[in-house]
Amino acid sequence: MEMIEEVRNLKLRHPKVEHLRLLVVGPVGAGKSTLINSIGSIFQGRLYQGALADTACDTSFTQKLQTQKIRDGESEKFLPFVISDIMGLEGSASAAGIRVDDIIMVLQGHIKDGYRFIHSEPIKRQDRSYRSNPDLHKKVHCVVLVFPADKTAMMEHDEDGVIAKMREVRKGAAELKIPQVVVMTMVDKACPEVRKDLKMIYSSKKIKEKMQECSKQLGVPMNYVYPVKNYHEETELRDDVDVLLLSALKQILTFANDHVQELDNSPTFNPLKRLSTIF
Repeated sequence: MEMIEEVRNLKLRHPKVEHLRLLVVGPVGAGKSTLINSIGSIFQGRLYQGALADTACDTSFTQKLQTQKIRDGESEKFLPFVISDIMGLEGSASAAGIRVDDIIMVLQGHIKDGYRFIHSEPIKRQDRSYRSNPDLHKKVHCVVLVFPADKTAMMEHDEDGVIAKMREVRKGAAELKIPQVVVMTMVDKACPEVRKDLKMIYSSKKIKEKMQECSKQLGVPMNYVYPVKNYHEETELRDDVDVLLLSALKQILTFANDHVQELDNSPTFNPLKRLSTIF
């Protein structure tokens, strides 16, 4: 498949970036960990479980910052990107779930892998898992907001405040000039026609409505909303599932690569140059 080769041969656009770093953010049960495993499955050529997931848990199964390297099953080399998984977002009244200020710290590269999030208090600078001066490849290069298509009806009222938190994450990312996209999971649960035939996703009015709801409530343009189906009940890989996931991944990596290229081209303060203009 051509898209697989494009990802395998991706050239990073910043000399100091070892890999592009993607961060998946979303409510509990949105399928963040399953999304990571689904992407890993494509490149392994078999069903793969790198990130642990739990479909029967009402609270976040992921408690720590966990970064997954994706190994290419053909070359046995790691691909030029990593995906960081974090604790899920929960409602404002919940005594669990990740804090938005901790997510911003992750975006900036301040939190080391393996840190266990504490809802009652943000990470402190004196914590052993706090990184004072993160390198560029430790920072996040694209935020992937994950939301289940079958739950978009809750977005308009947002009674528990999860959508408001996702908007806060977007705002923090925007201030850091980090691109953001939406991956809309569980399309098969949102539309019976799509469940019967995944190719119907391109003509489904219901899926288009769900994409519009995500775009409106999260403030992300429609062409940055990607409907996908994760591997959650299959026992073998399917081309129609792979195509949707790869299409989304390809665009996400393009945005991330554009971001690091802009950082490479951004002007830096040179005190000697400043002195030369004065004297």
